[in-house]
Amino acid sequence: MAERRTIQSGPTILVVDDEPNIVELARLYLASEGYRVESASDGREALEKVATLKPALVVLDVMMPVIDGWEVCRRLRRDGGRTPIIMLTAKGDDVDRIVGLEIGADDYMAKPFNPRELVARVRAVLRRSQEPDKATRVLTGGNVRVDIGRREVTIGERAVEMRAKEFDLLVAFMENLGLVLDRETLLRVVWGYDYLGDSRTIDVHVTWLRDKLSGATARIQTIRGIGYKLIIDERGDAPRT
Repeated sequence: MAERRTIQSGPTILVVDDEPNIVELARLYLASEGYRVESASDGREALEKVATLKPALVVLDVMMPVIDGWEVCRRLRRDGGRTPIIMLTAKGDDVDRIVGLEIGADDYMAKPFNPRELVARVRAVLRRSQEPDKATRVLTGGNVRVDIGRREVTIGERAVEMRAKEFDLLVAFMENLGLVLDRETLLRVVWGYDYLGDSRTIDVHVTWLRDKLSGATARIQTIRGIGYKLIIDERGDAPRT
């Protein structure tokens, strides 16, 4: 491979993995793109370095000693941290992908991975995380109120907690109330142009979002073979279609 000039002046990426060869491979390719790369070999060290280094993004392995990656991700999100996280695991099934997304990961890669793909995902996740808020607008539909600037959702008088992607997905629907959005459009709007994951991610998040909208007069309708749309149904929890 031809030698590339490395200028490590970009954002700091924390790579967390107990396999030195994985860490060095990630370091080589990320550093070649100008990122500063720090590393940790177990979950406890990862939590300490996130607290001290304030990295722009964490590449986090699942199977690690002391504290596993799932628990590290949970703790970071439980404490209100919004540092983007890309999960790494040797397991490539959908269950692990769904668990990772559910506890707050921004993206997911199965090992072994293409290091160039890792760089692309890091770049895409960072770009999405650094985009400014669309506005301090408030969107309303039926009895649902979404404060974009504060990232708060209420149904009637009840506050509803949502994960980052659930909130972004709801905003996409609210901004296009009554319009059909196909999966490709939702992936582009919510996950970004460079998202390399499976479109089934949309279906999983729609299921979660429907549960969060229990009691709302706004509901997500499935348009079979195409995608989804948000409609207002004053009957409240009407049958899902």
